[in-house]
Amino acid sequence: MSTGSVLAMRSLELHEVALPLVRPFRTSFGEERAKRAILVRVDGGDVTGWGECVASEEPRYSEEWLAGAWLALLEVLGPSLLAGGPIRDPEEVGRRLRWVRGHRMAKAALEAAVLDGWLRLEGRSLTSFLGGVRDRVPCGVSVGIAPSVDVLIDEIRGYLAAGYQRVKLKIEPGRDVEVVRQARKDFPDTPLSVDANGAYTVADLPLFEALDELDLLMIEQPLDHEDLLEHARLQARLRTPICLDESIRSARDASAAIELGACRVINIKPGRVGGVLEACRVHDVCARDGVPVWIGGMLETGVGRAPNLALAALPGVAMPGDTSASDRYFVQDVTEAFVLRADGTMAVPDGPGIGVEPLSERLEGCRIRSAFVRVD
Repeated sequence: MSTGSVLAMRSLELHEVALPLVRPFRTSFGEERAKRAILVRVDGGDVTGWGECVASEEPRYSEEWLAGAWLALLEVLGPSLLAGGPIRDPEEVGRRLRWVRGHRMAKAALEAAVLDGWLRLEGRSLTSFLGGVRDRVPCGVSVGIAPSVDVLIDEIRGYLAAGYQRVKLKIEPGRDVEVVRQARKDFPDTPLSVDANGAYTVADLPLFEALDELDLLMIEQPLDHEDLLEHARLQARLRTPICLDESIRSARDASAAIELGACRVINIKPGRVGGVLEACRVHDVCARDGVPVWIGGMLETGVGRAPNLALAALPGVAMPGDTSASDRYFVQDVTEAFVLRADGTMAVPDGPGIGVEPLSERLEGCRIRSAFVRVD
């Protein structure tokens, strides 16, 4: 991948930010009222690069969590990356950090920042570097668990009026089949899916059989993230495709899940798999095996949303992802806002690097703390 550009690695800055959400976002494992994230800035001499660590405040979605990611970046990953000197090839990030097991979301933030800076030196956009084939991508929306069915239906109606092309409903035990049945009744022609975030077991087969009758695009992560064999057994009983999210942490996981028949669709999140480059490898495995993919989201700020859009432009991405507009989540993003067009698409950034960067006054307004990593 190297074309001669060399990114100096002078220092790293870490900025923890908190952006209030326009409405609480509830899933089967908890509720978020604000998006807290770690923004990473690489000082590359002539250029800077930005990345976002999407780890949540608590280790519910995965074993990673924000405070732990902060320490990992500050004390282990950041110094290890800087100690290797200048970067001539973005793949070098993974090689330098390979000795550290796990911490994929923190590693993904460093890789994104390096990619951003390195591509700015090259004068190339991330989407062209990855091989994107679209300048606009179709967008879907993820709808959290609402306090009532009426509230949920009103929320869906608003998103459809805005132009979103696909609606994903979060579900949990006690708020599942009847809620989804009502949504299907009110929106019979809307592409609709559900996401359980691993809240069920194989003992819930009757529930999944009921969902199977509702003409859904997919049932996302119905069982525990480690239960590939149980997912395969469940998929064999359903017409509706199972989509795996938390279970897929690498291209090797994707290959194993496909071979076992554990899913028919895969959700790709760069933070979950360790970075944009590994996300591309997951995409390639799925394209090889004819499995459709889409790009998921973690309530990212604009710094994390930009790479997601670049990934959504890849040729094998067959479904609208969770690449919603900034105003779906925030009154004011930390970058210039990402805007949904009336046709339900969003522009893929085409400027150098990831194509966006935090606006200084907005960063200052939402920053909780900062730290610096240097190697003498």
